Amino acid sequence: MVKWEEVRKLYPDRFVKLQILKSHIENQTRYVEDMAVIQAFDDEKEATRELVRSKDDILVYHTGKEKIEVQIKQIFGFRGQYDQHRI
Repeated sequence: MVKWEEVRKLYPDRFVKLQILKSHIENQTRYVEDMAVIQAFDDEKEATRELVRSKDDILVYHTGKEKIEVQIKQIFGFRGQYDQHRI
């Protein structure tokens, strides 16, 4: 379990594939607190392919961002379901 600040130091200016271990939701935004790094990418195209395949608590994010904030959008027509828009 690591914090985002640690991941940013270990993998500067790279894309990382993460498993979210702990997060909370406020005002339609999911804030990730603890995570495990699965893989780091130098190639943006490879990172994008992994992002498209990711689901549930797996996320691909760039370490250039100061914090992880995932916007949540309601899907109309499906009661109780939501979609996380990964930034």
